[in-house]
Amino acid sequence: MPAVLTQEPAWLRQRRREAQELYTALPFPDRKVEAWKYTQVDFELLEELPPASQEAPVRSVEQLPEAVRSRLERTDVSSYLVFGGPSLVHSHLPAQLAAQGVLFCDLLEAASAHSELLAQYLYRVVPAAVPDDTTVAAPGTTPSKPPHPSEGKFSAFNAAHWSSGTFVYVPDGVEVAAPLGAFRYLRQGGCYLATRTLLVLGRNSKLTFIDEQDSDDLEDAAAYGAVELFLAEGAKLRYVSVQNWGSGVTHLQRQRADLDRDASLNSLVVTLGADLSRTEMGSYLRGPGSESEMLGIYFASGEQHFDHYTLQHHAADHAHSDLLYKGVASGEARAIFSGMIKVDLNAQKTDAYQKHRTLLLSSEARSDSIPQLEINANDVRCSHGSTTGPVDQEQLFYLRSRGLPKALAEKVLVNAFLEDVLSKVPLTEVIRYVESVIAAKVGL
Repeated sequence: MPAVLTQEPAWLRQRRREAQELYTALPFPDRKVEAWKYTQVDFELLEELPPASQEAPVRSVEQLPEAVRSRLERTDVSSYLVFGGPSLVHSHLPAQLAAQGVLFCDLLEAASAHSELLAQYLYRVVPAAVPDDTTVAAPGTTPSKPPHPSEGKFSAFNAAHWSSGTFVYVPDGVEVAAPLGAFRYLRQGGCYLATRTLLVLGRNSKLTFIDEQDSDDLEDAAAYGAVELFLAEGAKLRYVSVQNWGSGVTHLQRQRADLDRDASLNSLVVTLGADLSRTEMGSYLRGPGSESEMLGIYFASGEQHFDHYTLQHHAADHAHSDLLYKGVASGEARAIFSGMIKVDLNAQKTDAYQKHRTLLLSSEARSDSIPQLEINANDVRCSHGSTTGPVDQEQLFYLRSRGLPKALAEKVLVNAFLEDVLSKVPLTEVIRYVESVIAAKVGL
């Protein structure tokens, strides 16, 4: 049964029950389903895992795990929430946020304190109980219907069982000057963690948000994530997600954004950790003139298995989307990328691009790339492309001939390969952190 709290409003308890019923009714996806053709999850193991245990709050940053503490000591954010497992254990919320009318809190707290506002948005683009992912719009708004690449069972599980999450609401016309952030860590193996992020930006508002997940190596853990991003007319959002779970973790996450007229989203998804990571990212360009820049980087090493599905769904005219995903695979790692550009019938003057590149550092590493187009309008400009290849041996030889050891030479080449993605993100400490993880993966 869903893990609900007694203080939750009736509408939320009902949605959890509906989601649980849907989860029970839906079959687990298998490789006969196109979206899961290259990825097989140990569903029997996941079914047996209990929820993660609650953690006690801490009074200072010094009491947090070293990995989180080091991130907070060198971070781009001004305000943050820290979650240990399913519990909010620490926060820093300056008074000026509330003075601007900005809401930044635990999603469970928002369910009680801001129930009517939450009911307008929660489950709209990562739904709880609609099998075909038809999004139910709030009263007076336009419904959105992003296509669904068949992870409905896991979305239903998250909708029923999420026990912590982040809620941000930015009122019309408010620009949040410094980034906000949420940091999640897990110290317990043999369990699952279900979390949710909901960001709502009012008209002509602006926000940068950083979402990070981290753990040590664990035994048989699962992380179910759902991210819902709502951008009203003219809103601007930069959203950065960094996943660095330890080995032993299975990561399953769906991220969806809904963009109204002239809204602008710049997103970056970084995948570095977990044994198996399946991540879906989608932008639903509902309003004319909306823009979505979707960036992604990943580094799969050892026997890691990373699966990314992206969706650029154009439902309105004169909208623009640009996707650039670059990844590295070493050892016996496997990387899968499946990207879809979908243009609806009336979405004329669509301008959409999709580019995916993978660098292989070993002969045993493998990458599969499936770029796709579904065009239903006749006045559009759309293109896609994908390349996969080994590290340039001449470049590697040149660097080594100048005295660089192999690991350092590979790091230089990897950083150069990823530079055109990382250079688009003006968040210095996030980039330094990602580069430090990459350095460890190449043996430095």
